[in-house]
Amino acid sequence: MDRQRDLELILQSRMPIVVIETRDEKRMLHLLRTITLSRASKEYLPLFRWTITDGLQRLDIELEPQLHNSEPPEVLRHIRAVAKPGIYVLLDFHPYLQDPVNVRLMKDICMRFGEISRQLILISHNVELPHELESFTARFDMALPTEDERERIVKRLMNEYASDNPGSHVQYDPKAYQMLVQNLAGLTDHDTEKLARNAIFHDGAITRSDLPNVMQAKYELLNRGGILHYEYDTAKFSDVGGLGNLKQWLVLRKPAFLRDGSATHLDTPKGILLIGVQGCGKSLAAKATAGVFGLPLLRLDFGTLYNKYHGETEKNLRDSLKTADVMAPCVLWIDEIEKGLAGSGGETGTTQRVLGSFLTWMAERKSQVFVVATANDISALPPELVRKGRFDELFFVDLPSSEIREQIFDIHLRTRGQDPAALSLPDFAAAAAGFSGAEIEQAIVSALYAAHAQKSSLMSSHLLAELARTKPLSVVMSEKVELLRQWASGRTVSCD
Repeated sequence: MDRQRDLELILQSRMPIVVIETRDEKRMLHLLRTITLSRASKEYLPLFRWTITDGLQRLDIELEPQLHNSEPPEVLRHIRAVAKPGIYVLLDFHPYLQDPVNVRLMKDICMRFGEISRQLILISHNVELPHELESFTARFDMALPTEDERERIVKRLMNEYASDNPGSHVQYDPKAYQMLVQNLAGLTDHDTEKLARNAIFHDGAITRSDLPNVMQAKYELLNRGGILHYEYDTAKFSDVGGLGNLKQWLVLRKPAFLRDGSATHLDTPKGILLIGVQGCGKSLAAKATAGVFGLPLLRLDFGTLYNKYHGETEKNLRDSLKTADVMAPCVLWIDEIEKGLAGSGGETGTTQRVLGSFLTWMAERKSQVFVVATANDISALPPELVRKGRFDELFFVDLPSSEIREQIFDIHLRTRGQDPAALSLPDFAAAAAGFSGAEIEQAIVSALYAAHAQKSSLMSSHLLAELARTKPLSVVMSEKVELLRQWASGRTVSCD
């Protein structure tokens, strides 16, 4: 893709205002200067840059900044008064677009564009124009580096490392090299170079151990809004009691999702919806899914999307999904999805727009984003979301059976340095009938506290006493849990 040519066409479109949303300001100014200097003499236009700190400065020839034109109304009055055509780049002008004086001055410049072509280019990370100026505006999306361009950047940095370190060259694993080039997708030229440089210059090598750090740094660059969370520690299914059916289902679809050469004829899996009793391992299963696929895990809490300002909620969702697309291949865990889609009262309109945006993204996305949505209350989910085709499968995470309860005790005891063989796991499993995995874990934690207070090692009596004192959710909210289990019967696939 020829970014320079695309920008030239926008500049020639005779639009008085051009908006460019980018964080790669340096790259954009270099591109504009290159375009200006390459024009024929009869088409040549002077190029100016404005900042609130330096005022107005000509860029196509070296001139000192005009500090007296640093205030927004003053620089706009100056541009309006200039009798010759020119291109004026206004950097970080977005905070001043709410001032009616500035809006009027910009509109004056636009309305006289036919007489004198003074073109305003607004460059910032985010530009929201007043409605009065929209009809005078064109937007330019700065194309991100292609795979070939990313590879050229990586190769250039490898050569640079060899030049800086005579007698040495960058050692690399071919597979890790290809994955590095792939994982740098979605970043600007500047950020691509920064992350690749960190990976190469750290130890003079490109290995698979570099990739998690690259993905973490990439996430931090992309998710500046803080709605999407990067889960650094994904789980293994060996850390999860039960869920055998789910594990087998994921293993069978892994080659198709990762686009393995042997599975090109298979449809790419889209995602799963996990419904079940609270504390039975839905969140852990989401983490383990990322572990099975060997991919980074992003968590989106729908409850944090909502903002009191009109349109901000939908924007939060769009930004989060865009970040997930750029982070692909990845697993997107949507935690307690019903909280964001069960609107009521004044939130109904916003909720419907959020649902519509999410369903559209689910249906149209081409990126390798595997969605794992978890829900505790199926009655709160809209029918449009749970109908067949939205997710590849609906799984139900039920209360663990006696055998799986033994596995859960074994896992949590070993995690805390205890020897399960020295304790009576069958007795624990029997005493914990109706307990969720989370409730079993908390019983072990409480028993360890009790043993420590008695200056004793953990004994079966400590744990049996804690289990006897605990009333599980299946007892406290038995009616609700039973209704959920009845609904799931025949409608969902068991995870075990």
